[in-house]
Amino acid sequence: LSILLSLLVPAHTIRSPDCGGILTPSGLSYRKSGPRISRASVLVPQHLHFCSSRNQINSVKVTELSLSLISDTGLRLSTDVDLSITPAPSSTKVMRLSILADLHVEMNPEGNLELVTSACKPTVEEMQSTEEVERLTPHKSSSSDADKEINVDKICLEVSKLLLLPNEQLLSLTAQFPVTPSCQVQYLPLAAPMFSEQGITISLQTTFQVAGMAIPLPVSPVPFSMPETATSSPSHLTLAFSEHFYTSLFFALETAGAFNMTILVSRASKEGWLLCPEITPLPRQMGSLFQEDLPVVLQAVFRSSPQVVLEEGKAALKLFLTVHVGAGSPAFQSFVSVNVDMSAGLLLSVGDTRMMISAAAIEDIELSLAASDVGPMPAALLEELFLPTIREEVPAQLNVVLSEGVFLPHISSFTYTDVNVVIHKDYVLIPCNLELRARTG
Repeated sequence: LSILLSLLVPAHTIRSPDCGGILTPSGLSYRKSGPRISRASVLVPQHLHFCSSRNQINSVKVTELSLSLISDTGLRLSTDVDLSITPAPSSTKVMRLSILADLHVEMNPEGNLELVTSACKPTVEEMQSTEEVERLTPHKSSSSDADKEINVDKICLEVSKLLLLPNEQLLSLTAQFPVTPSCQVQYLPLAAPMFSEQGITISLQTTFQVAGMAIPLPVSPVPFSMPETATSSPSHLTLAFSEHFYTSLFFALETAGAFNMTILVSRASKEGWLLCPEITPLPRQMGSLFQEDLPVVLQAVFRSSPQVVLEEGKAALKLFLTVHVGAGSPAFQSFVSVNVDMSAGLLLSVGDTRMMISAAAIEDIELSLAASDVGPMPAALLEELFLPTIREEVPAQLNVVLSEGVFLPHISSFTYTDVNVVIHKDYVLIPCNLELRARTG
């Protein structure tokens, strides 16, 4: 029975985070100058259904809209809305509607994050009316009078409707993003976010799909947890990525066949290898294999998964390749196989919502003979024949695959600005600011 039950346990119960982010108090209070409040003034009327049937809303002005952290609990939404209401043909009243609502984030059964209200307290205050234009000082309406103008009981129901747009945007966090035409990346939250003085911390696990199928990733040797950031951080958001995240990315690309490489070198003929006619005895040995001129190509395959190593201020990619040297078209015939162990520096940056990754110059490379149909080949000869081509072509072809970048976890309406990429031992921190994209249509 225990074996059967273990088979029924969903795979996600053993998930562990490999990246995440901390939305700081600065990010929570971020607002773009001007349009944020005016846009809220447009959105709010779409959900205002709490006035009595005999009243008409003439205008809505959101004068205050803010979010604040409540440690270990969630958020507090504070909203002040001025409503111009016509209760009768001859009069107009301006009512100040103030709402304090406590919010928290839950994980719904589909595994998506959802913002919900946990408490709500509305108050109504009459500011002025056409009959008392000269009296501009606000005064409290009696609760019975306020109820005649605004149905207070319905207000909190309408507040939950105002969360529809934020929840739609939260859904975009778990979208599948393309890495290559056959490989997609997805960031899945492992639990509801944690709220503290630092901000809102969310832990994510990266999954990859190749040709529409989720692939099993290497097991992380070290559990990852979000590193602490300074409470006074001026950045809106700090993203963090473990060393295992980058190794998983390269593993997924390798599994998708994105790094399969075919490199044209020269031509082989009965007279020898035209690239290096002065080198003997290889040209005579190779020439005996061919009856006509054929293209000489290198086909590189991984004999072990790539590894990414993060040190302070430095990222390196370790590759373990077997390069098959051969000739022939259309049938490839390998006559020499060379094991290549190499290390290249990685450059990391961020543009918009993508992480840009590129392989820099080769830092270390070692060649050894794996198999040969043309007799023994000393290490010096291997290096003279293959090293310049491998050193130049392998990073170049890696960078073609990586040139589009990799989407970072993000919400659809925001982009990242003022980005700083800081590489530490075992993880990368990306402090950045948020910028609200202009909506069209």
